[in-house]
Amino acid sequence: MSIGVLELQGDFEKHHQILHTLGMESIAVRSPSDLDELEGLVIPGGESTTVSLLIDRNKLREPLKAFADIYPVLGTCAGLILMARKVLDTKVNPLGILNVVVRRNAYGRQIHSTTEELTFFEDGNSFSCPTTMIRAPRIDSTGSSTEVLGSWKGHPVAVREDRHIGLVFHPELDGVTHFHQLAFQGIKKNSTRK
Repeated sequence: MSIGVLELQGDFEKHHQILHTLGMESIAVRSPSDLDELEGLVIPGGESTTVSLLIDRNKLREPLKAFADIYPVLGTCAGLILMARKVLDTKVNPLGILNVVVRRNAYGRQIHSTTEELTFFEDGNSFSCPTTMIRAPRIDSTGSSTEVLGSWKGHPVAVREDRHIGLVFHPELDGVTHFHQLAFQGIKKNSTRK
């Protein structure tokens, strides 16, 4: 099983480390052909306006959308912004993978970054872990089929819709493997690419 990590900008190396910890092969994605042998994708944090431009420059927009129609995508921070249906900032052209409306940098500048111990709920179970939010986006609204896995200050911080997961925080910075595992665990059962 191979999981791609979008490497256009941002801190992607720690996502590779998390995937390797889980026994998954990870591959850098920088062009459409890099998606050909993958069964899942991580869109990491970074600067969302820059990544949005680079997605178009590298001709990745339509290939990423087509990939997400079949395979799971996990987005963290800027990755969530790019996965959104709508971003309340015209400088970002989102991919529309998750039915959420997102506001960039909603919790303040870099100096307002925080790590909180939060509790998450999925499939009848709960778990707690540190959540590091750096210039974090805020999910202002979710679609009816979007499941909220965890919240902070009255807003979702982790959502799941169909096979996709979006996080406003950076689990990779705290060595939290649960969300990568949750996003891609089903692939091991059906690891034959269609």
